[in-house]
Amino acid sequence: MLPSAVVRARLVVDSTGLEQLLGLLREAGYRVLGPTVRDRSIVLDELRSVSDLPRGWTDDQEPGSYRLRRREDGAYFGWAVGPHAWRQFLFPPRTRLWRAERSDDGFDVVIDDPSSEPPLAFVGVRSCDLHAIAIQDRVFIGGGPTDPLYAHRRQGCFVVAVHCSDPATTCFCSSMRAGPRAEGGYDLALTELLGPPHEFLLEAATEKAVALLDGIDGRPSTPEDIAASLEVTAQAARRMSRRVETEGIAELLASNLDHPRWDEVAERCLACTNCTLVCPTCFCSSVEDVTDLTGAEAERWRRWDSCFTLDHSYLNGASVRGTHRDRYRQWLTHKLGTWIEQFGSSGCVGCGRCITWCPVGIDLTEEVAAIWAEPTQEPDPAEVAMPVREGRG
Repeated sequence: MLPSAVVRARLVVDSTGLEQLLGLLREAGYRVLGPTVRDRSIVLDELRSVSDLPRGWTDDQEPGSYRLRRREDGAYFGWAVGPHAWRQFLFPPRTRLWRAERSDDGFDVVIDDPSSEPPLAFVGVRSCDLHAIAIQDRVFIGGGPTDPLYAHRRQGCFVVAVHCSDPATTCFCSSMRAGPRAEGGYDLALTELLGPPHEFLLEAATEKAVALLDGIDGRPSTPEDIAASLEVTAQAARRMSRRVETEGIAELLASNLDHPRWDEVAERCLACTNCTLVCPTCFCSSVEDVTDLTGAEAERWRRWDSCFTLDHSYLNGASVRGTHRDRYRQWLTHKLGTWIEQFGSSGCVGCGRCITWCPVGIDLTEEVAAIWAEPTQEPDPAEVAMPVREGRG
């Protein structure tokens, strides 16, 4: 669970105020990142001005389908989530861990200094992704061994959340208690009020966010503005049709490891890894060493891995999960079940990306509902032995 945010100041601005916000973040030295339209989708990239935001665009999402569509109201944040998650900036797909250069005495090892990277400012973070960032915080810096690269990027991060107004049909964050309203984990929260007039309610939850508001032109908020903001997310929650029954789900999955549904989904699953690549909480990785042709230089890189690959579970000459059935079952039971034992929360935030970006439209909520409907064995929380926990890969 995210710690609840305490709103310290509120301001209502127009698009000029939004431009001022982005400018102040850049002046403070942040690399400002947020949503923009590219390659016929809404992705996350560097923002130079408010004109880079996906104004007037929305997305239509179904299992295995994603399309952009124009909207007539000029909304800047009138869409759900795209293929990118914020983890790509905190936990990049490929990271060089060190490099070595041959010298007269052997090798000189150089470790890249993360302090040379500018701090990050995330603009437009949905509540589901705030919960995803909190999950990765627990993985990389929360109690176990600390990942120094992740810790550095996360420590200096400034987060501008957006209260979600337009969930996709594949979203189910409300049943995962991860949205659509951002309740914490941010510096500044934004609600787009389409009006007329077209305005944005800014709510500062940290001292550095309050200081930013002092440099932005706007008007004080009214009770009507706050009520309108609450209604935006209330309507979003009412529009969600998908859900997952989470009470007792870890025990349900653990007691149904031989359910015939695993065979049915395996007949459709391509083991393409799309679901894990778009997931905002997946954290498995592997390392690879590379050298130049002369042997004078070598580098070690960390890269994302997936439990859907054969190499991920390769032990003693063979993969211990040799079938699509085994690998899909591992992914789902870990994400929704053993993750709870491992980190104290579900590994799913209900963003629906895995449903949208699955080439064959496998729907996580449908698979879980099928097991709930006809369990082969009733779960007994007192007797169920949880499956082996998956580590960082």
